[in-house]
Amino acid sequence: MKTAEIKRRYLAHFEANGHAVVPSAPLPAISDPNLLFVNAGMVQFVPYFLGQQTPPYRRAVSVQKCIRTPDIDEVGKTSRHGTFFQMNGNFSFGDYFKDGAIPLAWDLVTKSVAEGGYGLDPERVWPTVYLDDDEAYEIWRSVGVPAERIVRRGKADNFWSMGIPGPCGPCSELFYDRGPEYGREGGPAVDEDRYMEFWNLVFMQFERGPGTSKEDYPILGDLPAKNIDTGMGLERMASILQGVDNLYEIDEVRPILDRAAELTGKRYGAHSGQVASESHPDDVRLRVIADHVRTALMLIGDGVTPSNEGRGYVLRRIMRRAIRSVRLLGWQDRALPELLPVARDCMSPSYPELAADFDRISQYAYAEEDAFLSTLRAGTTILDTAIAETRTAGKPALSGEKAFQLHDTYGFPIDLTLEIAAEQGLKVDAEGFRRLMADQRSRAKADAQARKTGHTDLSAYRSVLDSGGPVRFTGYGEVSRESTVRAVLGVDGPREAAVEGDMVELVLDATPFYAEGGGQQPDLGMITVGGGQVEVLDVQQPVPGLIVHRARVLRGEVRAGETGYAEIDTTRRRAISRSHTATHLVHQTMRNFLGESATQAGSLNAPGRLRFDFNTPTGVAPSVLRDVEQQVNEVLLADLEVHAFITSLEEARRIGAMALFGEKYGEEVRVVEVGDYARELCGGTHVARSGQLGLVKILNESSIGSGVRRVEALVGMDAFNFLAREHLLVSRLAELYRVPNDQVADRVEQTVTQLRDAEKELEKLRAQLVLGGAAALAAQAKDVHGVAYVGTEAPEGAAGNDVRTLAQEIRGRIDPARPAVVAVAARANGKASLVVAVNPAARSRGLAASDLVKAAFSGRGGGSPDLAQGGGLPAAEAPKLLLTVEKAIAEA
Repeated sequence: MKTAEIKRRYLAHFEANGHAVVPSAPLPAISDPNLLFVNAGMVQFVPYFLGQQTPPYRRAVSVQKCIRTPDIDEVGKTSRHGTFFQMNGNFSFGDYFKDGAIPLAWDLVTKSVAEGGYGLDPERVWPTVYLDDDEAYEIWRSVGVPAERIVRRGKADNFWSMGIPGPCGPCSELFYDRGPEYGREGGPAVDEDRYMEFWNLVFMQFERGPGTSKEDYPILGDLPAKNIDTGMGLERMASILQGVDNLYEIDEVRPILDRAAELTGKRYGAHSGQVASESHPDDVRLRVIADHVRTALMLIGDGVTPSNEGRGYVLRRIMRRAIRSVRLLGWQDRALPELLPVARDCMSPSYPELAADFDRISQYAYAEEDAFLSTLRAGTTILDTAIAETRTAGKPALSGEKAFQLHDTYGFPIDLTLEIAAEQGLKVDAEGFRRLMADQRSRAKADAQARKTGHTDLSAYRSVLDSGGPVRFTGYGEVSRESTVRAVLGVDGPREAAVEGDMVELVLDATPFYAEGGGQQPDLGMITVGGGQVEVLDVQQPVPGLIVHRARVLRGEVRAGETGYAEIDTTRRRAISRSHTATHLVHQTMRNFLGESATQAGSLNAPGRLRFDFNTPTGVAPSVLRDVEQQVNEVLLADLEVHAFITSLEEARRIGAMALFGEKYGEEVRVVEVGDYARELCGGTHVARSGQLGLVKILNESSIGSGVRRVEALVGMDAFNFLAREHLLVSRLAELYRVPNDQVADRVEQTVTQLRDAEKELEKLRAQLVLGGAAALAAQAKDVHGVAYVGTEAPEGAAGNDVRTLAQEIRGRIDPARPAVVAVAARANGKASLVVAVNPAARSRGLAASDLVKAAFSGRGGGSPDLAQGGGLPAAEAPKLLLTVEKAIAEA
């Protein structure tokens, strides 16, 4: 049975039993700041399990795309490890419990294929239950499982918790007996290779309270609403139903592995079994390639693009591991154009969007491979130099700082640094590297978290949310309103009141203030409460559903429970709304000219200006930017109606509304239309008609990362004022040049060309001046212990190249049979530098230019034995440098 069919049957079975079919959440875990990627089927339902949100359904079923990378180094070494996998899950939120979950699972697993089930032999299925879970045990007995095949296991195997205070409870797992050829008899407790787990049913019937460690969170008692979370490993079920040994042989993976083997001339399967044989390392690398290529396909498909941080860095590392594995197996050409289409064909039966969007996906993947191949060439050279310097210094390991620099500046992956250094017999301070990486990530995370939460404990926000429910946003239809202050929060949490001068956070029962989100900056304004008045400086949503106003008390006192009047800055709101609508138009127009792969990767909508980031593998030609700008302004002239409405996610997709990659949408979404020109899912504020934007002026376009470009533009009066200033500037230049405005650019270009030509002539004259005295200086060489020594200063301001040329020119005019050293000092920009040239005869006397420079600069400087240089001392030190070289020659 194909994997796509296993997925279809799972969804159909539970949908027929009253479950709402919920689409897989995107792999980037946007709504959870603690996760880079969704790593379990339950992730998108966590707010329901924790009671933070009310579920829109009592029963749900999904097939969730998941990624786990903590044990990425184990991928390939066993037949069970993989980074990407799919989790079939069915969930109940206070509806059915064990007596519903167990029969539903048993029915699907053992029902015949003709009847829509998986048709597993019931005699080969072994359930496990928690030690004292007699209820689950009896239900398994009631569906027909004999007692000898129901195994009781302890807390390590059959008790689940989130690792934090909250819901927890016993598990019941299903194992399939693959047969005696896979191991010993006796059930899952005896041999988990022969008896393979494929389904875990979690019964959340208890609640854990706070404790000192994860292990000792005390169980407080039963939860009033018992929830069900089950997870069936799709890949594991596929290996069972397809009769293969491991996940690398199922229909979604094996073709990728086979193509990699074909490319490299290797043969997969020279051995079998779970652990890869040391005598067959090729199998390990082929598995890495198959797993990582599939994972990269799914990540890019969900909007992740390669970068040097966060999710993009994980993707980059996965891709580079795959590419390097191919090269280690002997394939030196581009590999992804050969492998990625195979992965697409494997996965598109389950995810048709991968085929529809493959042009975009492949552009990013192939560009990343090309970039990595360049990095390999350049980075290897830099690393070789670093290794040589480390050896010269007599150090046993490449420093963590150097490894971090290679990663952070040059994009050279640490695992590659470790591998190449090991080949050279050198260790790497990996711990120092990890510390620097952790410091960098901690700073970035702290900055982002502080922006979102203001350093307040999230539990304080959740407490306010639990006590009063979500804050109602009314800003789509009004700009001011009466509201009740639900809570006053300080840095240490809730407080009774705030007085003049205090910085606090206010939570209202309803608010017209827009909280920063979706790229739109927050509303600012005033809140008057009784005799107090506060200035709102920022508005955030630190936890879903809770809008928090960060404010300064200007006068009086503000207390929780009082009624106040909230009023936004309407001038700012209108300016931001114009920018947001303009962003939608720029987005749609970019797609019109560049294709549908030009999808939004980020935005900023501020008063009078916008910043729009979008995915595209190459730069945008100036002519295309002009066309985009013109088309956007034509839409403004058409004065189209801007309309927002709420609809189902399914209907929004049907009518072609654009959704942003990585965003998780509920069953109901808000759609913003600009006539028939642009249609996008959006929660922001907008103008009523496109003509209200007035004018959009695109300022520039640039790269902000691999495959991501940025456009910046002005809107409304800001755009008009910019053009007015530009007009005045051009008019002034036209007046100076005494030409019409439209000829200014040509005249400026002519002037720049003339200046460059004049600069080149000046450089030639300066070089002639510097070199003019070379013969005389050589003739005046001083004898220092049998060495002809010339120590001189170059003319003030001489360029570095000219100084080096002068030193070599003087050296060349001295009789080659006579040992000679030439030192030329120079002063420029307040600093002194030194170039030393040594001829072969002096080299035979043991003199080296690099040593003489280091003697002058106390060990600094560098170069070859024939020619070296150093710098950085105050300009007044130039004569001293020449004397130091002379002294070093005399003492040699």
